[in-house]
Amino acid sequence: MIFLQVGPEFIISRNTGGVIFEDLIPILIPLFFFAILLLPFLTDFGLMEFLGTLSSKLFVKLFNLPGRSAVDAMSSWFGAASIGLLVTMQQYDKSYYSQREAAIIATTFSVTSIAFTYVVAKTIGVDNNFVYFYLTIALTGFVAAVIMPRIPPLSLKPDTYHSGKSMLDEETPAHYTTYQWAVNRAQSMPKLGQVFKSSTKNLFDIYFGLIPVVFAIGTIGLGLAEYTPVFNWLATPLVPLLEWLQIPEAAEAAPAMIMGFADMYLPALVGKSIESEMTRFIVGAASITQIIYMSEVGALILKSNIKLNILELFGIFMLRTLISLVVITSVAHLLY
Repeated sequence: MIFLQVGPEFIISRNTGGVIFEDLIPILIPLFFFAILLLPFLTDFGLMEFLGTLSSKLFVKLFNLPGRSAVDAMSSWFGAASIGLLVTMQQYDKSYYSQREAAIIATTFSVTSIAFTYVVAKTIGVDNNFVYFYLTIALTGFVAAVIMPRIPPLSLKPDTYHSGKSMLDEETPAHYTTYQWAVNRAQSMPKLGQVFKSSTKNLFDIYFGLIPVVFAIGTIGLGLAEYTPVFNWLATPLVPLLEWLQIPEAAEAAPAMIMGFADMYLPALVGKSIESEMTRFIVGAASITQIIYMSEVGALILKSNIKLNILELFGIFMLRTLISLVVITSVAHLLY
C-alpha cells in the first residue's frame, strides 16, 4: 500500500508509513543482516562468559542482573538498540536469562547508539551542548537502570526460564581467581557450520517474522501521533508536572514527550519548534532515555518470547519518562 500509494492517508502518508518504509526499514534490513551474522561472535565464542564472570558481582548488586547482560548494553551503545535487544532475545530463548531478567534488560539496556543520539541533538537544536546532553542521558539511564528493576511491573515478573531451568553459571570456584575463571569459561566454542546454520534460520525469522510486525506497529503508532489527538489526551496529565518542574512551554513539551512511545525520533521533530532551548534539551534527552518506542524496540519485544504486553510496555515507558524528567530537568536547570 505504501509503495503503490494506494489506501488511506493514515497509512500511506510520508509522515506515517513513509517514515517506516523509507527511513527505518532500509536501515533495519542491512543492520539485521550483519547483526545476525555477527551476533554469534558476541554470544557463542566466550565473550559473554568472560565479561559475565568479571562483572557478575557488580551487575547483581546494581541491577540485580547476570554479569553477561553487560554485553547486551555494549552492543546497544556502540551498535544500535535493536542489536542489544536481539542479544537479549537469543539469551532468553537459550535460558541464560529468566523472564524477569530478560524483561529488565530489554526495557533498560536497549539504549540507542551514540551516533543516533547526536542526530536527535542536532535535529532538536542542542548539538552545541552535545557533551552535556550525552552525559545527562548516561546519568539518567544509570539512575533508571538502578530503580526500574526494583519496582513493578518488572519486579513482579517471575524468575522462570524458557526451557524450564537456567543454563547460567557465573559463580567462581574457590580455587580460581575471578579473572582465571573468566578465561576458563571463555575457552569453549561451537562449530562454525552449526553457527552459520543457526544464524541463517534466525535471519529468515527476522526478515519474514519481525519486519512485517515493525511495519504494522510502527505505521499505526505514527498514524495515531499524526492524525489523532490520542497523544495530546495522554499528555494532559503531564502538563502540571512539567509546570511544577518549572519547564518553559510545558503545554508544547508534554505531547512531544508522549509521542516518544510511537517513535524515538518524533519528539525531536515535534520539539524543534519549541523556542526555549532548555525545554528542547529536556525533550531531546528524555526521548533517548524513554527507550520503549513502538516503531522498533516495542515491536521487537512484542514479537519476542519475552512476556511483556503493550499495556506493560506503556507503563514502563511512563515510569521511565517520570524518572528521566526528574534527573534531566535537574541538570537542565543547572545548565540554563
